[in-house]
Amino acid sequence: MNTGSDEPREIAVASDEQAGEKVDEAPDEQGLGSRAPEFIKSRRLLHLSWQVLVFVIGLAVVVAGIIMLPLPGPGWVVIFGGMAIWATEFVWAQLVLRWTKRKVTEAAQRALDPKVRRRNIILTSIGLVIIGVILGVYLWKFGFEMPWNIKDQ
Repeated sequence: MNTGSDEPREIAVASDEQAGEKVDEAPDEQGLGSRAPEFIKSRRLLHLSWQVLVFVIGLAVVVAGIIMLPLPGPGWVVIFGGMAIWATEFVWAQLVLRWTKRKVTEAAQRALDPKVRRRNIILTSIGLVIIGVILGVYLWKFGFEMPWNIKDQ
C-alpha cells in the first residue's frame, strides 16, 4: 500500500515559454497522493487504518462490479467507481484513472471524426441488412414459429 509521506504535497510547476513566468498546475489537475483529512494524515497509525479501510471499500465495490459484468447491472461503471474510491488514497489508482480518462477522450474524438462516423454508419447498415435477410428467410421458411417448437423436416 502507498502510505505516502508526512511531507505536504508538492505541486508541479511548469514554465510558460511566452511570458517567461512560472504558472501553477491546472485547477482540475490535483496533485497525486492521499486526500485524507489532515488530522488523519498527521497520525501514522490512523492514516494506515484509513488506507486499509479505503482499500477494503474500494475492493468490495470493484468485486461487485466484476460480478455485475455477466449479470444485469452497470458493471463497468461500478468498477470505475471502485477505482475512484481507491484514487482518493492511492497514487497508482489516480494514475490508472488519468490514463483511462485520456484514452476515453481520445476514443470519443476519434468517434466524432467524419470518416470514422461514415464507416460506422455503413457497417451498421450492412449488419442490419444481413440480419433482415436472415430474419426474412427464417419467416419465409418457418413462419412465426419459435425455433424450439420447429419439428424436424
